[in-house]
Amino acid sequence: MTPKARSVYRCAECGHDHSKWAGRCEGCGAWNAVAEEPVVERPARPGGRVLHRPGAVAAGPAPARLGDISESRLSRWLVGLPEFDFVLGGGIVPGSLTLVGGEPGIGKSTLLLQACARLETAGRRTLYVSGEESPDQIRLRALRLEEDTDAVHVLGETRLEAILEAATGLAADVIILDSIQTVFTDVLEGAPGSVGQVRECAALLMRFAKESGSAVMVVGHVTKGGSVAGPKTLEHIVDTVLYFEGEGMHDHRLLRATKNRFGSVDEVGVFAMTERGLIPVQSPSALFLAARATDTSGSAVTAMMEGTRPMLVEVQALAARSGYGTPQRVATGLDHKRLAVLLAVLERRGEIPFADLDVFVQVSAGVRLNEPAADLAVAAALVSSVRNRPAPADALFLGEVGLGGEVRPVGGMDRRLAEAGRLGFRRAFVPARFGGRGGGLELIPLDHVAALVAALAA
Repeated sequence: MTPKARSVYRCAECGHDHSKWAGRCEGCGAWNAVAEEPVVERPARPGGRVLHRPGAVAAGPAPARLGDISESRLSRWLVGLPEFDFVLGGGIVPGSLTLVGGEPGIGKSTLLLQACARLETAGRRTLYVSGEESPDQIRLRALRLEEDTDAVHVLGETRLEAILEAATGLAADVIILDSIQTVFTDVLEGAPGSVGQVRECAALLMRFAKESGSAVMVVGHVTKGGSVAGPKTLEHIVDTVLYFEGEGMHDHRLLRATKNRFGSVDEVGVFAMTERGLIPVQSPSALFLAARATDTSGSAVTAMMEGTRPMLVEVQALAARSGYGTPQRVATGLDHKRLAVLLAVLERRGEIPFADLDVFVQVSAGVRLNEPAADLAVAAALVSSVRNRPAPADALFLGEVGLGGEVRPVGGMDRRLAEAGRLGFRRAFVPARFGGRGGGLELIPLDHVAALVAALAA
């Protein structure tokens, strides 16, 4: 019997079904995200629903106690790119499904092709499947890399059943699929990239990974808002979600884990983009501080935490007399509302006037600071710029500033100070209530922003 075809109106953002077209999704509120999608109704079994009886279902694997599962079955496969392995939590877990998202041209395909080459060198058979490039085009990209990619198997295919058949015949340990939005399955009607196709393909890939033990990594396109295109359930299905980030004007790229069932989240790996591919950066702090000028006013260094890794970044500030009626407040890499709060605190509690000054603050190397630990460094850079006097070049500024001007401790102080000591810093301005050790640094306690202003004037 031929299945009966019909159409539903489904949101491309959250997958919510509608009875008719709507300009705004009833589920998530997204505008212009509802689109018509064909589905297939399969005929019901004769007699309606069948109740399961003992022995009516094929026997599956027996339940096992967690204590009886050997740790050897949970061993990881090292990719060979240290930063990639670090973000994954120590390597690829067999039988896992990983989603890699990022802006077009940021380097996702290059990174995964390099990973395939390293895995083949380590004896892991890989299959690189592309629905966007032909094998000839992949070969041209591989020739630009320093990696030995000759042993990597490539396939240009968009039909999921054919991809899984090729992976099974090859006995591939790792399958790279670029991208999930170009693949379709015969189970559903609809164009590749539709909500139903993306969701069903992801579910079939997850089932294949768990049953075969192969690790699957899929590339996902991103929307204008920076999230992975397709239904949100895609990120719930996969085991790990990685985002590849970076600015076009900078050479470094950040690989960030936002979900990881086998490791820590918010871990960040840093890569340098070169003509010969992506190179892991062993010391991101040294990279971010490489072009720092130590004899210029308006500069201060702080340490931010990305997952479990401390990174040192430079905060730059410039305060100049305004030539217009209303002074400007410009923040790059920092929340402009947080800048407004710090300016008000410095003017009221530290007696530093900013009413007639244009203020510009930026974080070097395109890094974005989202934690309050950078408050003291921003304040120090602003005071240094107003006084036109450089802050100590060998000092780290670490602490949160409250509305009363008090300086508060933040989490991970010991690891931040240890990273600063490793890079040659000799002293640190820290909250007075911090009771830990300095990791070899001379600690200068501050209890108020007024004490910071006085210390920078000494």
